[in-house]
Amino acid sequence: MNTSTEINDLSKLSTLVGPTEPSLWNITLSQLLKQQTETTPSGQCVVFPEAGYRATYQQLYQSTLAVAKGLVAAGIRRGDNIGIFAGNCPPYVELFFAASHIGAALVVLNCTYNPSELRFALKHSGCRLLFISSRIGRISSQEVLKMLESEDSCASLVELQEVILLQKSSQWAFREYADLVRGGEGISDSQIATRMSTVEPNDMCNLQFTSGTTAAPKAAMLTHNNLVNNGRFIGDRMRLSEEDIICCPPPLFHCFGLVLGLLAALTHGSSIVFPSETFQAQKVLQALSKERCTALHGVPAMFSAELELLQPGADLSRLRTGIAAGAPVPRKMMLDLQKTFNMSEITNTYGMTETSPASFMTFTDDPVEKRLSTVGKLLPHMRAKIIDANGEIVPTGARGELCVAGFALQLGYWRNPQKTAEAMRTDQDGIRWMHTGDEAVFDNEGYCRITGRIKDIIIRGGENILPLEIEERLVQHPSIIQASVIGIADTKYGEAVGAFLQHRTTHEQPSQEELAKFVRETLGWHKAPVHVFWLSVDEDFPKTGSGKIKKHVLKEKGAELIRKDMRSAKL
Repeated sequence: MNTSTEINDLSKLSTLVGPTEPSLWNITLSQLLKQQTETTPSGQCVVFPEAGYRATYQQLYQSTLAVAKGLVAAGIRRGDNIGIFAGNCPPYVELFFAASHIGAALVVLNCTYNPSELRFALKHSGCRLLFISSRIGRISSQEVLKMLESEDSCASLVELQEVILLQKSSQWAFREYADLVRGGEGISDSQIATRMSTVEPNDMCNLQFTSGTTAAPKAAMLTHNNLVNNGRFIGDRMRLSEEDIICCPPPLFHCFGLVLGLLAALTHGSSIVFPSETFQAQKVLQALSKERCTALHGVPAMFSAELELLQPGADLSRLRTGIAAGAPVPRKMMLDLQKTFNMSEITNTYGMTETSPASFMTFTDDPVEKRLSTVGKLLPHMRAKIIDANGEIVPTGARGELCVAGFALQLGYWRNPQKTAEAMRTDQDGIRWMHTGDEAVFDNEGYCRITGRIKDIIIRGGENILPLEIEERLVQHPSIIQASVIGIADTKYGEAVGAFLQHRTTHEQPSQEELAKFVRETLGWHKAPVHVFWLSVDEDFPKTGSGKIKKHVLKEKGAELIRKDMRSAKL
């Protein structure tokens, strides 16, 4: 049920305090899995259709204990970090809990990293072991494995003790996952129980690299309490129970798959299905039907692909809820999901890796308009405020930078006190705030609307233009599947509106003039795209591994395309 958020003098200032009930759980991931195993031992827990893997809570728990013994035999101690570079696969879940059993932390590595990016992440995080797939979906990991075999890497990755292959392969000399598990057969149950007893809920259990656009992303230090409680409150807002089955295409190396997916399910005794190693829209649709899923998670780009491939007669009768997150969801898409996918109770959420991840979320029974236009209300045991450029709290209804505080905040950035101090600041009342870099506004009921990344706002002639509202209008055009709006340098106005568009092949491609007229029907004349760039039929938007569109890449590409046009015009 929609529990109202306590509102602190909202008539004056943009400050919010979340509910104080229910109380926080003070348990480790290991204790969570054990408790759920005792409650529903034979209940279906995790399914990986591609791998032919289907585990009950009892089966998963026993598997994780066996892997934990293998880690102990391999020399992993409390406080060590182990890494995984893989798509969504059974060992991912096993290693996540196995590490938690013995007080180690799992470093989840973006499986789209190239060799140099992976080397940086391994060196920075200080992984003792690396678990790696020789192939992730359709992509071979050959170049990465060559890097790991090289003498140069051996010399530079001084903390990395061993690389372990998740699949059998005669091509590489690394030890295999099954061998690591067999290596732990000499470790007793009492040794693991002793290790479990030393683990504290506020210990770091997970390192997640932010999906930033810099060459050196930061690594958020997340605790058992962060992740367990975040997953629990997310599942509460979805009204999850033991009867629910979540279909989760987002990757496990991201908080979406790991927390909004896996832990939201496990904290409620639900089941979760990971349809494929990497996102494949057709595999998602198959899993929804075959597994009789009640919930579907995704980012807008995923939902767009699924809606395009959906065939008449598909059985989506059990679908009711799910989470749309990772990027602002256009109004038309949200309505399509409610109508076409039967997701009448779809929710959306807002957060960031550093807040493990959710801080705001809608309820399943929120008015449709609130679920379309906002990211909901604060989760329990969280605080939020909106500030201006001088750090002052703005009046309710005014835009500014969103800051959040509470149980979900990371410990800090791993081995980076400078960046930690920049992003996390303690106020005069001793409250530590995460400065999100997102622009937002609160309404008088305590709902939050994200208006965009502060750095993505287009400043045209001194006026701020929000890309999201233009994107939402563009995708209402029958010819457009997806749109991403960015600022393009302009000599007269400083910036002009540029739009990258994905065309629906069944419709004629509209002209720039037609699109400008279409946008101006509902928005100001200055918000119509000045520059329009169409993706080719087989082209996709550049995305992070978690499915977010890389707007900085589009800005660079747009500027280059304009330069080319100018050079051609001079010839």
